[in-house]
Amino acid sequence: MITIKIGGSVVDDLHPSTIADIKKVAESEGIILVHGGGKEVTKVCEQLGKEPKFVTSPSGIKSRYTDKETAEIFTMVMSGRINKTIVQMLQKNGINAIGISGVDAKIIRADRKK
Repeated sequence: MITIKIGGSVVDDLHPSTIADIKKVAESEGIILVHGGGKEVTKVCEQLGKEPKFVTSPSGIKSRYTDKETAEIFTMVMSGRINKTIVQMLQKNGINAIGISGVDAKIIRADRKK
């Protein structure tokens, strides 16, 4: 099993050769395709009138500040629009796929940073 990470902005513009490569790996070894989508989350937040907030750590790493409303938008965009667009694209190209999020079956568990 191989894990491949793609950025959310890549989803709408995946090159056919990239899809062919993903298909080849999926058929021979199996893949877990992980996607981003922060820019799309920001866009939808702005469309809904929710100003995105970002924080910078002491070491200079910029992160999204995610309150409850932003978390709901994040879930809607990532698990809804982006995830399902990827699944549809893979299925269209003969790659059997399902889309899940980290909360499904408690795949990802984490503690809030204090």
